[in-house]
Amino acid sequence: MALAALGIAGIPALAQTALPGTISGTVVDPTGASIARVDVKLSHDGRAGVQETHTSDSGDFILTSVQPGSYHLSFNAKGFTAETRTGELAPGQALVLGQIMLAVARHSTDVTVSDNQEQIAQAEIEKAEQQRLFGLVPNYFVTYEPDPTPLNVRQKFELTRKTFLDPAAFVITGIIAGASQSQNRYPGFGQGMQGYVKRYGASYANYVTGAVLERVVLTTLFKQDPRYYYNGTGSTRSRAWYAIKRSVICQGDNKKAQFCYSAVIGDFGANALTNYYYPAADRNSAGVVVQNAAIGIGAKAIANLVQEFVARKLTTKKP
Repeated sequence: MALAALGIAGIPALAQTALPGTISGTVVDPTGASIARVDVKLSHDGRAGVQETHTSDSGDFILTSVQPGSYHLSFNAKGFTAETRTGELAPGQALVLGQIMLAVARHSTDVTVSDNQEQIAQAEIEKAEQQRLFGLVPNYFVTYEPDPTPLNVRQKFELTRKTFLDPAAFVITGIIAGASQSQNRYPGFGQGMQGYVKRYGASYANYVTGAVLERVVLTTLFKQDPRYYYNGTGSTRSRAWYAIKRSVICQGDNKKAQFCYSAVIGDFGANALTNYYYPAADRNSAGVVVQNAAIGIGAKAIANLVQEFVARKLTTKKP
């Protein structure tokens, strides 16, 4: 009886010893901004098996059902140096590590697009070419890669060409031309089918000219990247400010942020050039051309905000 009682009494103590715990924390960069999608792996000294998770969009992670004892944590994210944490977890403990900072990986400031880099960039844009809003509208000119590879001239042109030759481009142009005709914009084109065809041709030529000028010609001239670099980390305010700034700031082919001459000059140049696609009586004055270019820059800021906060959720086949 005494032995039985001793055995029964020992059961709660044994269960308590084996009680698992949790480990949680937040991964940030050197500025304190959270880092999403960090690979977090947990292993135990002398024991088989690895637990793995990823940080959320706010940089948080939690590992549950962690066995007590010595643990080893590793943190890995593209564009950052790896980080490790070790320690001891007590039975049933809810361990909060706080902030784990990952240093930014060093990259060469002078970038030459070599054959190897061209292949890497090609693989990235092939993934981007699968991105569609609602599964229908191309969303090629946003990259979700943490450290995108610069594009060469051919890749910039091919990505642009596939955008304006996509069936969605012809459908959207048709809608714009129809709306223009219903409002009798550019009356010099007339009405009826002939007027619609002229409006359609002018709208499509306007779109193609602006795209090629800004995304191919000027990005090549100024060695800049035509894509929007999705941020996805940090506070809502910091992400919003980042998106707005990206209407006039872009990434150079040297991987440095710089004033986006290609986008700004492209807005003014495209408005001036495409003005001649319309009847002489309906062409905008120089002042209106400048005004429309400024509106275009503002519209780009709004589009960037949509990319940063909304479009990723609506885009299919994203990384």
